[in-house]
Amino acid sequence: MAKQGEKWIAVAAGPTTSTRMDIFEDEFIKNFKVRVVIGKGGMGKKTTDAMQKYGVVYGAFTGGAAVLAAKTIKNVRGVEWFDLGMPEAMWIFGVEEFGPLAVAIDSHGNNLFANVQKTVEESKQKIYQKLGIS
Repeated sequence: MAKQGEKWIAVAAGPTTSTRMDIFEDEFIKNFKVRVVIGKGGMGKKTTDAMQKYGVVYGAFTGGAAVLAAKTIKNVRGVEWFDLGMPEAMWIFGVEEFGPLAVAIDSHGNNLFANVQKTVEESKQKIYQKLGIS
């Protein structure tokens, strides 16, 4: 973020690693009635369950594309918790065509990250067996 006069301008807007928020994301969803969570990386079962219960989706944004995200931010409507520091504050943006996002957790409880992890573990065991590794 950069300040030009009294106005904030988004220079780079890469989302944080979502697992950092996983410990309290379910309560955040419940208390603030959010409908879309945007981040990078996966989130766990507790958050996935809350998303299903409250009709929320998780949009995964590509890591390293923070400048692309900033280009879609048309204005900064506000900032909360600035005392945590600029990168940790909660910024409120007006955006147009934000993305690209992949729906990684849907409101039905499907979790792309968990599904991929399960497939990897299953495949890994098969490969280990073929190689004679236990």
